[in-house]
Amino acid sequence: MTVAQKTKYVIKYKLDGERRFEFAELETGTDEEAKAALKKLHTDEEVTDIKVSKAL
Repeated sequence: MTVAQKTKYVIKYKLDGERRFEFAELETGTDEEAKAALKKLHTDEEVTDIKVSKAL
């Protein structure tokens, strides 16, 4: 059994036009994976301008 390695990323985005950021442990750090993680936090709000980078 292989355990997926997760890396800590910072996700910068806009929530209803307001600039926000969150930290998340993601496997690949793709925009799609980040969007799925944000969707769990913000179900009804509009999330736009997603940028993902490795956390320092």
